[in-house]
Amino acid sequence: MEKIWLKRYSPGVPAEINPDAYRSVIEVFEQSFAKYSDLNAFANMGYVMSFAELDAKSRAFAAYLQQSLGLKKGDRVAIMMPNLLQYPIALFGILRAGLTVVNVNPLYTPRELEHQMNDSGARVLVVVANFGHVVAEVLDKTRIEKVIVTEVADLLPFFKSLLINFVVKYVKKMVPAYHIPGAVSFNSALAEGARQTLSNLDVTGDDLAFLQYTGGTTGVAKGAMLTHRNMVANMEQISACIGPVIEDGKEIVITALPLYHIFCLTVNCFTFTKLGGLNVLITNPRDIPGFVAELNQWRFSFFSGVNTLFNGLLHDENFAKVDFSALKLAVGGGMAVQKAVAEKWKQVTGAFILEGYGLTESSPVVSINPADLKDFNGSIGLPVPSTEISLRDDDGNEVAAGERGELWVRGPQVMLGYWQRPDETAKTITEDGWLKTGDIATMDSEGFLRIVDRKKDMVLVSGFNVYPNEIEDVVAHYEGVLEVACIGVPDDKSGEAVKVFVVPKPGVTLNPKDIREFCKTELTGYKVPKYVELREELPKSNVGKILRRELR
Repeated sequence: MEKIWLKRYSPGVPAEINPDAYRSVIEVFEQSFAKYSDLNAFANMGYVMSFAELDAKSRAFAAYLQQSLGLKKGDRVAIMMPNLLQYPIALFGILRAGLTVVNVNPLYTPRELEHQMNDSGARVLVVVANFGHVVAEVLDKTRIEKVIVTEVADLLPFFKSLLINFVVKYVKKMVPAYHIPGAVSFNSALAEGARQTLSNLDVTGDDLAFLQYTGGTTGVAKGAMLTHRNMVANMEQISACIGPVIEDGKEIVITALPLYHIFCLTVNCFTFTKLGGLNVLITNPRDIPGFVAELNQWRFSFFSGVNTLFNGLLHDENFAKVDFSALKLAVGGGMAVQKAVAEKWKQVTGAFILEGYGLTESSPVVSINPADLKDFNGSIGLPVPSTEISLRDDDGNEVAAGERGELWVRGPQVMLGYWQRPDETAKTITEDGWLKTGDIATMDSEGFLRIVDRKKDMVLVSGFNVYPNEIEDVVAHYEGVLEVACIGVPDDKSGEAVKVFVVPKPGVTLNPKDIREFCKTELTGYKVPKYVELREELPKSNVGKILRRELR
């Protein structure tokens, strides 16, 4: 397609970026560590970590992984924790050691964790103690050789750390008992690494930075292979788009979405570390009163979120009392931002929510609205620099201007493919490099894109992908279930909610509540069906395939 959107770019936004501007993400961050050493990089629980401290601690962690654990370039290391100061140290340490990061949702059930560890072949896992019991349950079924355990407040000043860790463990009882043979503490790993030398390996743009797990267009979680060049490209693309309103070394960004989610990882953690910004890490954004209290501590200038988070804050009576005078930009992604929420946000904060679009397979940003937009327009914006867009019909032909078609994307941010899944890669990426997103879109005369439908059966719950195949597979294992089908239904809070239709075996009486309770033991919270409907039969095609579309 002709790049008609370039004419609508904000002044100063280039048509192209250089994805080879840096040899690797390591080069990006080591430059930032030097340039902004006196500035603050990350804040959490009242403690602020400077770029110099992040540099020293991530270097120590990298040296520990190389020297003490003997990890070799390309080995996979998993991180399983919420937004804590330990996260960026582990993240940058793993990358600086020439290793590949595997992000893990800390709320995963043992079943989900076992699959991801075995698929990725991770040799080391860094986990916060609150989820140690989940790791202990599956450890002997994986190839993990060493587990590094941290407690929530480990990086805070000594007495504060002692107090918070005591309260979390013994008062709030948030750390179930577990036993992990040979586990080492995060702080002792840092201490050991600080005495060692980091070997600087030759890491290039072609090397793998992440195995970022996603269901892709089907249900089984697959590792999207994101290279250093992919990540550098997307950082450069985002920096170019927000460049007109961002000042190097001056921005404070509220980081409430989990860093293990690709949106927050690239937009907040990577891009603002590159730009010398301060990431304020929110460990538990579900605690809205606590979150609002934290917002009162900062004159923040940038805020990223999903519709449910924006909406939750707007419904807290104290949110409107927060000082928004420095807020320049709020960016919404992960799921559609509702017009009513965007309008209320503008009314309360004085800042727009700029909606964007991306997917794990594109590192993730594909498009974003221009920063000079004067009003919420309900679109997912304009393609970012160095990105090609094509809207195709079912036969792969480009549709006429203004027509609906599947959104195809090509650019330096598009993944190499799925880890050890050439068959799935071939279904998703064409031979000439086009990524098929599975989303149906239209483009207007200025180049603004709008998502109008979804080709795949994915359900989007608060910005997290849920794949019907996985839910159906779990429910089918519940005793007495003959058939099951899963769909997404509209939900005021989360955008969509999971609903399953269940046909019991003859003569069996099932209780929807029991099915939901069973799902809670096998699935992360956002995947658990909100609704269970019992039926005598399910609609099927003439070859017996269950028709989810008819149920919708």
